[in-house]
Amino acid sequence: MGNSSTKLAEKCSLLAKSEVPVVASSFKLVSKNSERIKEDDLMKFWGSQMDPRLAQYITNFLFGPLGARSPVVEFQRFAELYVYCVRGTIDERINVLLCSLGQQPESESTEIAYPLIKEYVEAVVSSYMRAIRLEGGPQYKSWESRGFRIVKDCIQKLAESLAYDVVQQGTQKVTRSDAERWLHKNPTFLKMLEHVFSHLYHYRNVKNAASEADGNARKSIIPQEALQSMLPYCEGLQYVPDYPAFTDLSQMLFINSNLPGTQQNKWRFLFSSQIHGESFSTLLGRIMDQGSTVVIVEDANGYIFGGYAPDSWALSPNYVGNENSFLFTLRPKMRCFSSTGYNDHYQYLNLHQQTMPNGMGMGGQHNYWGMWLDSEYGIGECSESCTTYKGYFQLSATKKFNIRNVEVWGVGDKPVKEEDEGEDEKSGARSVLDGNADSKAILKMSGREQYSDGYREEPKD
Repeated sequence: MGNSSTKLAEKCSLLAKSEVPVVASSFKLVSKNSERIKEDDLMKFWGSQMDPRLAQYITNFLFGPLGARSPVVEFQRFAELYVYCVRGTIDERINVLLCSLGQQPESESTEIAYPLIKEYVEAVVSSYMRAIRLEGGPQYKSWESRGFRIVKDCIQKLAESLAYDVVQQGTQKVTRSDAERWLHKNPTFLKMLEHVFSHLYHYRNVKNAASEADGNARKSIIPQEALQSMLPYCEGLQYVPDYPAFTDLSQMLFINSNLPGTQQNKWRFLFSSQIHGESFSTLLGRIMDQGSTVVIVEDANGYIFGGYAPDSWALSPNYVGNENSFLFTLRPKMRCFSSTGYNDHYQYLNLHQQTMPNGMGMGGQHNYWGMWLDSEYGIGECSESCTTYKGYFQLSATKKFNIRNVEVWGVGDKPVKEEDEGEDEKSGARSVLDGNADSKAILKMSGREQYSDGYREEPKD
């Protein structure tokens, strides 16, 4: 870093000591070692790293709105953008939002049209998804390498799900107090904003093979909390290189962001009707005693919805689960329905009963379910209302529906049972070829033979 950049940074009291080299180095690169940045130079440097709409919002903040545009920006303003977006107060982040939209942040009476806020949120969400793709972290790669993609339409739905409640019912205008209330209860959007600007200010434009080989150096200086992806790590699909996904990564991120924090790091693949077949008994065999799970359903009309079950699934005439349970919809809208506390009808699973319903249910009551998958595989039901979950509306296209796809994922670590620990201690008496039954089944379904089965070790006396 040049002396001029260091001196500029040291004069900026906003920056913490650890932030000085990050912001100063970025400023030096974009300004070409001068004391000012031109708009064109900034857009050439950052343009490929974000949504074009966010680029326009950033230039509004740094250079001023159209009609009052400055040709250059100095270090102080450049540093303010970083600090306000990465670790700023709610008030500072609202000031950035207002300036980005060409509004006066000093005015308490400012009203913004909801569509403008929605587009700003969409620009940040789109830039976040672009950033995690460009960074290629282990979480992103664990999904992308198995066939999951980022779909533009789903990004728009995710942004709408984050923005829709910024307005009071019956109005399309957003006041400053509306925006404050909204940001206070929207940690997902704030994390995205932080990640996007950490990504931009740590970006180093690589132009030769030598520096390309050192590309990971950029990541190593980003604070670890900013690098943490809101995508979980995907486990269990290592034998399915082209998984038939019917969800995209922004939908998985939406579900994951609503899970308890301790269960957001890892998803374990348990069941797919496309891989394991359309069988309720197979579904049960693969999801029981697996700890917390996420169930995702696609109906014959293309609606996608599901639920988070905090307790292990087990056959019982009684409801289980707790207030962390929620239902969600991913298509045609993204919404999450948390517990009302009105009743505890979170999870129900039963089979082969004459006087009780046979199938899997979440929310509501017998025959009036929030979500129901019948034991006669292929049919389900979602009621028009459900008192178990706040704001609930019918998840499926029709009350009774036909199933196109079902997926179940374990979230967080699988609970360890005492008998499992005992089996592990005895496992020295078994061949390693006897393990990994699930993996062998998936390999067989994909047409790959296992040639090592005839080469077993001799049993020990």
